[in-house]
Amino acid sequence: MVSGVRICSRAAVAALAAGVLFSGCAEDHACVEAAARKEAAGEHMAAQATLASHFVDAALQAGRTTDEINQVLQGVVRSTAIDEFWISDETGQFVFGSHPDVVFFFPTDVDAGTQAAPFAALLNGAETEVVQEPMPRELDGEVFRYVGVGGVDRPRIVQVGMRDDTPTQCSEA
Repeated sequence: MVSGVRICSRAAVAALAAGVLFSGCAEDHACVEAAARKEAAGEHMAAQATLASHFVDAALQAGRTTDEINQVLQGVVRSTAIDEFWISDETGQFVFGSHPDVVFFFPTDVDAGTQAAPFAALLNGAETEVVQEPMPRELDGEVFRYVGVGGVDRPRIVQVGMRDDTPTQCSEA
């Protein structure tokens, strides 16, 4: 362990990828378990984003206003582990979510070099899901993990965000 960061062997990472229960050293096993939890969290966030995409579609079909949709999303944020929603229109403009007063445009170029740029692939259909590692967000530098999916009704970005204030326990050697 170096400065509070556990270094895992490539064997542990490979064992996780292969779905093999790793019986190596305790530190590697802990890293495999942490990586599995991180992977599961990303899958859950993708499911949450997919549900949000279906919700927005159904709400729009039912004639709900932007304010009504945002109120529901804000209620979800207040009462669950989800910290925020960012849902765009087909141009990348933020329309629905937990921060309705923020003016934000997702980049439309995946190579824009910004934290939000990889999600542009959801607008053009190049990707159906984007899972991002925790990193400082552009809005305020706070560390968040974002997972997004495309819209079920039209091209859009449907993103779920969660604060990531846990210290890094493992990193690949």
